[in-house]
Amino acid sequence: MSDSKGPLTLDNGAPVADNQNSLTAGPNGPVLVDPVLFEKSAGFNRERIPERVVHAKGSGAYGTFTVTKDITKYTRAKIFSEVGKKTPMLARFSTVGGEKGSADTARDPRGFALKFYTEEGNWDLVGNNTPVFFVRDPLKFSDFIHTQKKDPRTNFGNNTPQWDFWSLCPESLHQVLILFSDRGTPVGYRHMNGYGSHTFSLINAKNERVYVKFHFKTEQGIKNFTVAEATRMAGVDPDFATRDLWESIDKKQFPRWKLYIQVMTEAEAEKRIEAFDLTKVWPHKEFPLIEVGVMELNQNATNYFQEIEQSAFSPAHVVPGIGFSPDKMLQGRMVSYADAHRYRVGSNYQLLPVNAPRCPMNNYNQDGLMQYQVRSGFPNYQPNSLGGPADVPSLAEPPLKLTGAAARYDPKQGRDPKADLYQQPGNLFRLFKADEQVRLAENLAASFAGVPERIFRKNLEHFRQIDPKLADLVEQRVPTMAKL
Repeated sequence: MSDSKGPLTLDNGAPVADNQNSLTAGPNGPVLVDPVLFEKSAGFNRERIPERVVHAKGSGAYGTFTVTKDITKYTRAKIFSEVGKKTPMLARFSTVGGEKGSADTARDPRGFALKFYTEEGNWDLVGNNTPVFFVRDPLKFSDFIHTQKKDPRTNFGNNTPQWDFWSLCPESLHQVLILFSDRGTPVGYRHMNGYGSHTFSLINAKNERVYVKFHFKTEQGIKNFTVAEATRMAGVDPDFATRDLWESIDKKQFPRWKLYIQVMTEAEAEKRIEAFDLTKVWPHKEFPLIEVGVMELNQNATNYFQEIEQSAFSPAHVVPGIGFSPDKMLQGRMVSYADAHRYRVGSNYQLLPVNAPRCPMNNYNQDGLMQYQVRSGFPNYQPNSLGGPADVPSLAEPPLKLTGAAARYDPKQGRDPKADLYQQPGNLFRLFKADEQVRLAENLAASFAGVPERIFRKNLEHFRQIDPKLADLVEQRVPTMAKL
């Protein structure tokens, strides 16, 4: 063929004479030992890697982050070193609970994972389209996710587990209200905000620490599907969000998000119950948004599997000038994400081009499955006196003051339940317009279909603590919408 890209070969590079007909004993005979057939079959049987347990359905693209405001008073991270600086990046958006083949218009939080290829290494910011989450202790995470999956007995959906769990873990209520509001069904990925969600820290050139929250505000405007629209789109095009992102970039209609931070001092954090609690936000009046820069996605992947499915993000991947905090959920995810990638992709997943840093990477790790990076010129141990990579003491973070005896603490103990569990959900509910409150109540009511009445009543008690109006709106609609 005139447009051939060269001879067809096996994986070892040997050319293939015939890729249309198996090697047989005569035209009607059985298949013989055929290396072409066996290699194709073996490769086909191994094309899939385990899908993500959470965030399985997703899409992504490459882009650029550009600094627009100076925040060097807070951080020495070189990605923020000067106004106008550009850093290449990758974004992956996703739903959370559904399988890889599920509809990406379902009511669900959306993953918002970013990888910045900085000159100091890769910085991963792994968040969602919501500023809070359902739980604040990583010990509860896998149990919660089980409630979002199909019933293990029947292999289809069941509303009871989630409402049973939420009735017993009322710290979830803040995120529940967001999930069942209009923002639970965004119109694709371009029309939603993104949040680092966790509390992180920034460290400046004077080795001073502040705590921060990261906010990415969409410049396309917030748009959400109605329940009817989301349901219809799930049938018409279950890949709507994936298609919408790809086509907008292909048409050079590049989506953009503006990055802001909130800043809290260490002294302030000692007095605030929301400082490191993933179920709570920081009030904007007290901790205003500070503009930082703009993220633009402007290049589609050329191979989805290689660049998006194999992409791997971890909150543990930070760079000098960006650090962690006592946020319990953050610490749990710092361990679990990289562990999941080593299982799903392989122990050397960070050598894959999409995950590899674009700066020199030197350490004493070696071998393992699919290790292909050839390292020479220095020993494989430390300390050594043979010129191997050395520590950089100047990058040490300031000491983090910690107190308290080791024990399993329930954060609800010693706290006012109203302030701890219901105040922020109530504030959010009262921010909604009257028609938004009604739609929220309708969505909540419909989701109680098939749920035992005692579990519904327990949740209704929580709704009443949030705001009596919310409880009344839901209770009025449950008999017709959920048919308890």
